[in-house]
Formats: sequence, structure tokens, C-alpha cells
Amino acid sequence: MLKKILAILAAIIAVILLLATTKPDSFQIQRSASYRASPDSIWPYLDDFHNWPAWSPWEKMDPAMTRTYSGAPSGVGAVYAWSGNKKVGTGQMKITGAEPDSSLTIALDFVTPFESHNTTVFSLAASGDSTTVTWTMSGPSTYLSKVMSVFVSMDRMVGPDFEAGLANLKGVVEH
Repeated sequence: MLKKILAILAAIIAVILLLATTKPDSFQIQRSASYRASPDSIWPYLDDFHNWPAWSPWEKMDPAMTRTYSGAPSGVGAVYAWSGNKKVGTGQMKITGAEPDSSLTIALDFVTPFESHNTTVFSLAASGDSTTVTWTMSGPSTYLSKVMSVFVSMDRMVGPDFEAGLANLKGVVEH
């Protein structure tokens, strides 16, 4: 009986590991929102990490999180590092590209809970008296993340956080 149970467990684990090998080698998460605001009124909230506490969904997950800022005060070269609870982990963001009022590129590196190296891009597109902000994160899928994605996708894990952040940003820029 014990042998049958172990054989079934081994088969289940083998199926999960096999399914993981079929998952893509990279991921992309993207959300957009429109604001009744000009790109130049939204830009400072993205381009200056000192303004992120006003809208970032992760800031609210751990108000006791420690933050350090280094490099340039804003724009290319600005660095924001954090260390927090299990929900926010530990990591660093560095602005690597900036086209004012148009596009911001960030190198996003997590140390915990899992090491990862991703790219985040904010794109702003004006149309009349509104601006659409598109928030994209992409990166490689490690084997561990592929195993996790058998049960839940990165989009389902992180997408709601992007939606909350964009809603928070809307409240800040449309006040």
C-alpha cells in the first residue's frame, strides 16, 4: 500500500515537472489605464522614486519597509532599493532609460523571496485631454517559476498589483 502511494506521488510530481518544461522561457505582464491628466503631470510620479510611496501598491503592503535612494535624484541613474516583509521582499530598481513624458525603463532586480532580473516599462500616450499609461514587466522564466506557473501564472499573481497601482496613480494625478 505504501509503495502504491509513493508511486502515485512520484507520478504526480513527474507530471508537474514535465508540464513545467512546456511553459514559455519568458513572461510579460501588462496593464493600462487612462487618466484625465497630461503626461507632464503624471511623469514626476514615475520618474522620481521619491514619489512612488504616493501610489505604488507595494508601499501599502509593508508600511515598515526600509527604502534607500541613490544615484541621480530622478531619471536615468536613479536607484531605489527596498527591504520588507514576505509580501514585498528585497530588491532594487534602477532607471535605465527615460524619454520625458513618454517612456520610462527600469531594471528591476529581486533578491527575495526569489531572485529575478526583469525589465519594467511605463509608456505614456496622450490623446486630447487624457493620457493612457501602460505598465509592462517582462523577464526570463526560471525553471522554478515555470513549476509555479503550472498552478498560477505570473499575470494572475502580479497583474492585480499593477491594476491597484494604476488606480492609486489615478487618484493622485486626478485629485
